[in-house]
Amino acid sequence: MSQNEALSVEVALKLLLEGNKRYMEGKLLHPNRGFMRRMETAERQKPFAIVLGCADSRVSPEIIFDQGIGDIFTVRVAGNVLGSLELDSIEFASLQFQSPILIVLGHENCNAVSAVVKGDTREIESIAALIEPAIKKAKNLPGDIVTNAVKMNVEYVVQQLKNSQVLAYAIEERKLAIVGGYYHLEDGHVEVIY
Repeated sequence: MSQNEALSVEVALKLLLEGNKRYMEGKLLHPNRGFMRRMETAERQKPFAIVLGCADSRVSPEIIFDQGIGDIFTVRVAGNVLGSLELDSIEFASLQFQSPILIVLGHENCNAVSAVVKGDTREIESIAALIEPAIKKAKNLPGDIVTNAVKMNVEYVVQQLKNSQVLAYAIEERKLAIVGGYYHLEDGHVEVIY
């Protein structure tokens, strides 16, 4: 894909999910990772997607979506929470690069969410405070509380992002879609959940 190519929301999401399918099947293309791509992106970038994901070492967006240099603008923080720094980074990327898709990516067995569920929030107090609303919602749902809390946290963050004036304008103009995803660690599948 060329740096200058403008993509629709649907095409951008399709590229991510096709890359995830290749990753799951072990048929990686490792696109845009060579010398020419480095040279092409040295002066400027035009990522087709923005990912707000967890800092967990098992959930690298460029790998699980089989993308390369300059394809994804990645913001990572434990628990894929949204604070002011993350929001500023995402708004900057949306304004600067007009990336048509933003995915909030939670994952199975998230240690940050598990810690908050267990009440073991030493050293992550500010992150825990951002996850707490999801924990409260998850407690009323049937099934595994951590899985539910991860998914509720993704939903909560998606809604927060949609309340951003910068992002709401891009959504209204049909230049951006915000979706939530849940990454399954064992099979590598990214499930679109919101």
